[in-house]
Amino acid sequence: MLEILSTILNYVTVADLVHFARVSKRMKEMVYDDSRWVQRLQLMGCWNEAEARKRAEAIWRQRAGSQGLPHKEQAERAGIGVKGSAKSTPGGENVGKSGDTGWQQADVRVNGHHKDTPGHDTANSDGFDAVSLSPNTPADQVAPQSTEDPLSKLVVFSNVRSIRGQARQEYGKIHGALNVYYDDAIACRDHTTATVFRAYRDPSHQAQMLANLVRFAESDIAQEWQERLEKLQTLIDTFERAVSQEFEQGLETNDIDGKLRKYANVLATLNGGQKGVELFVTNCPVVARKAELGNPLNCLSLGPQVSFSSQESQRFFTQLATTFNEQIALIDRIFPPSVNAAATFLERVGKEVLSEYLSTLFDESHRTGIEPYLQAVSATYQQSLHMAKALRPSKDSSDDFYESIDRIVANAFELHIDLYLNEEHAHFKRKSETEVNEWERQLSEQDASMQSLYMSSVNRQADKRDFLTSFKKVVMMPVNVLPMFPLSSPFGGKSATAKALVNGENLETSSQTPSQLSTRPSTPSMLNGTSLSASRSVTPLPEPPTTELAAKVAIMSSRLEGIRSLFSIEVALNLVHNAKSAIERAAIFCRAQSQFGEDARRQCQLIFVLLCQILGSRHVKAGFDQAVDHLTNYDPKQIQNHGHTEVKPLVTFLELVNVGDLIQQMLDVFYEQEMVATRLTDRSDFLDPAVKEKKRFEQMLDERVAAGLNKGIEVLMAEVEFVCATTQKADDFNPEASGQANQEVMDIGPTETATKVVEIVSSHTRMLVGSTDKNMLDVFNQEVGLRTFTALCKHLKRQRISVMGAIKLISDMNHYFLYIQTLKNADLLQYFIALRELAQIYLVDPSDAKELATIIADGERFKGIFRAEDVYEFAERRADWLKIKKGVERAMFGIGCCVM
Repeated sequence: MLEILSTILNYVTVADLVHFARVSKRMKEMVYDDSRWVQRLQLMGCWNEAEARKRAEAIWRQRAGSQGLPHKEQAERAGIGVKGSAKSTPGGENVGKSGDTGWQQADVRVNGHHKDTPGHDTANSDGFDAVSLSPNTPADQVAPQSTEDPLSKLVVFSNVRSIRGQARQEYGKIHGALNVYYDDAIACRDHTTATVFRAYRDPSHQAQMLANLVRFAESDIAQEWQERLEKLQTLIDTFERAVSQEFEQGLETNDIDGKLRKYANVLATLNGGQKGVELFVTNCPVVARKAELGNPLNCLSLGPQVSFSSQESQRFFTQLATTFNEQIALIDRIFPPSVNAAATFLERVGKEVLSEYLSTLFDESHRTGIEPYLQAVSATYQQSLHMAKALRPSKDSSDDFYESIDRIVANAFELHIDLYLNEEHAHFKRKSETEVNEWERQLSEQDASMQSLYMSSVNRQADKRDFLTSFKKVVMMPVNVLPMFPLSSPFGGKSATAKALVNGENLETSSQTPSQLSTRPSTPSMLNGTSLSASRSVTPLPEPPTTELAAKVAIMSSRLEGIRSLFSIEVALNLVHNAKSAIERAAIFCRAQSQFGEDARRQCQLIFVLLCQILGSRHVKAGFDQAVDHLTNYDPKQIQNHGHTEVKPLVTFLELVNVGDLIQQMLDVFYEQEMVATRLTDRSDFLDPAVKEKKRFEQMLDERVAAGLNKGIEVLMAEVEFVCATTQKADDFNPEASGQANQEVMDIGPTETATKVVEIVSSHTRMLVGSTDKNMLDVFNQEVGLRTFTALCKHLKRQRISVMGAIKLISDMNHYFLYIQTLKNADLLQYFIALRELAQIYLVDPSDAKELATIIADGERFKGIFRAEDVYEFAERRADWLKIKKGVERAMFGIGCCVM
């Protein structure tokens, strides 16, 4: 039953609680329960639990320190009489045998009279007796009867203390000061006659009292409290409207230090001042006249080619920053620090000015063209960040003012960032594919026109009637379709060149030597300092051949010459510059701390991945594949002019390797400058897509170069074999065959064939120095050396060698050995040491067959490279082998020749 009564008491008014306390002592204890009044103080925000705990602990420490006093003094301090009756302590605390907390005062009555002194005023100690509640007095005529200064009631909440056991008295102070105005505000019909407006004439005092009433109404939890709160709010709204009208008049007259400041403080006192902030922001030039800051359509130059003008957008942001700072200065003069009007002003400017301007600009630019749209989004975001740094915080702005600006700028761009990133990636892909497709189309058209030109004058019937004649003419006539271009030096500063190309710098021809100037027909404009173009320079073609065979030979020669142009530095450079522009635009958004900053970083990585894929698979790989196909079709027998020391197809392929190496260095420079230096990727993260794709590109390039070099080595060896077969004279190693054995003076130098072979091989191995990795260069040199060794062995087995001719042969072997020494490959050198030792078998006198057999059977002499059977085969190429064969075999095998 008591619990039900206690719950009911939570929904009755304070006056009814006082009447209820008069019923009985138990009811009084229930009403005076300290927790009931603590709850009301907490609802008003007046109770500080930490302060109450601190006060209680101080009291208990004082009591604990007085335990050493005499019993009587200790009893008096505790408020206990000799007969055990309750005694009031000076602090108002009561300790009785009734079991209460000892902090209630039972002798306080509603009208403030003590039980022993009727009619005696107790100076309103608990606040509940501040007003005579006679039932004959109408509610609207109730007026304060306290002699307390009305201004002190404005600060009544600041005098409230948090003391356990004294919550009812503290609440009574608030109730005594504010309840009269609260009841009158609810009961009055005419707001102009409300007591609060009659008691206080100053608007700031009226606002403070109304704010106190709102806070006091929080403790009103009695029945129908919602209706009472609505009536109070109606009164406050009426007052707020009147003050707002005065504030607007101040805005119209620009009375900054007068009405505006005065009524801004009134509104701030009333309910935080947000109404005044809204009025100020709505009427300020930044929002009210935002069209004067700039028209977003002025940033787009409408015409045949739509372009974006960053000067117009910069003018808008500059004007916005200037006007914003001017308004911030006014805010500092008008609003009190508690309002924080700058934050509200900043939010409104971001939503109603910045976002609307950007949305209009982006929508219109996207409709007119992708390129202006991409430039507009990136440029305006960077300009927004610069503008954010130029904005001045108010005097009372928080420390995160600039973080708030960055957040507002990010919110303005957040709606557009996904579309922008997708369009940036798609635009780069379209532009790059168009570049490569145009290059492939030019190659295809040039190849088709070349074939058409060469085959247009072919008379097939004449070829059939006189095939031998036409063949002889084709073999004897020169078929150099394109002029020779000197090979660029492989030792040029490619890293510096690649860095200059990536950064868009011009290469001055005056500072380069002739050997450093690239002679590829696709790159003249780049080295002349003019604008780059993917178009290939077309060399004027000579008179077309008149026979089908000659035409096919000319087509093959033209294709071999065209190997150097199968992929272009210009195309690669254009792709790199396109990727650089796209990544630089998107990387600006990586500065944002929000999610789209991470999205922008990921999109930059995808653009680099796409660059590697298009530049690698679509351009470089396809070019190397075509080059290998052209090298496969090379036949040195169809080439008439072999006077040069270089194999033109291999020279052009090695030149293509140099171009590929320069492209790779360009990509490395781009990766370091645009991806690693800007922290868009981490080179140590092997799972990063940019790192993986870059390694895949390098692996593809190494594989294509290796495949091409393998085919190039085959072409080189075919040329070596052709030179050996066509330039080696029969009497070089067998002078007796031509009657030169009796010459007194004999040339002991290398033959013309050996000299040409060394010149051909050495000229091609030197081309790769500085353009390829050292490991690949060593593998290439070793492969060339081994295949040259094999070709020389095959060539040696086709010769007849006399004792006199062995001197020439030994000179050739020494010449080959000295060249191999320059390659600094110890393993390869062993083969040519064995080949040099092999030449000794031809110096042995025919009469010394046993010595020759010993040399043939000596495996250590030839380092295990030639077996005895192999040496025996070489010995058979002696000119006098038929004479000494029997003696050699007898010495080697112990047998002779038997005729059955």
